[in-house]
This record gives sequence, C-alpha cells and structure tokens, in this order.
Amino acid sequence: MTSRTTQTVACFSHPFLLPGFDGPQPTGNYRVDYDEESIDSASRLVWRRVGAFIFLPAIGARGTMQQMVPINLADLDAALEKDQQS
Repeated sequence: MTSRTTQTVACFSHPFLLPGFDGPQPTGNYRVDYDEESIDSASRLVWRRVGAFIFLPAIGARGTMQQMVPINLADLDAALEKDQQS
C-alpha cells in the first residue's frame, strides 16, 4: 500500500474551536496536512484520507513554536462550514 501527504490551507474568517484544543484559535489561514493511502482499483488510482493535522499558530502569526495537532476530518469540515455561515 502506498501513502502520501497532501497540504492545503484552511481559511477561517472567525475564531474557531476544535475538540481537544485548549481554547479558540484566532482568525487566519492554517496549514492542514492530509495523510492518504492508495486503494487498489482496476480502472484508476484512488486515494483515501486516513488522517489530518493542523499546524498552529496560523500562517504568518508570530509564535516561537509551531505545533502539528491531529484533528478529526469531520470536525474540521464542520468548523469550516460554521465559519462560512457566520
């Protein structure tokens, strides 16, 4: 089985909170890495997301230390949707 990591940026216009965080995170753009593994398919190469990590603090924010925090994909999707509706 082959695996890969892809990167994206999650943009939050409002402070947000994900389960397991100590407190709300400020507005900003956050790097998100997705761990994916290939699925055997006769017709094409297919990837399945098996994990996600968000990097704190936000891109460009001042901080002495950066953290890579595991997150649940559904929780991230819900937080992004809530942010867009606000």
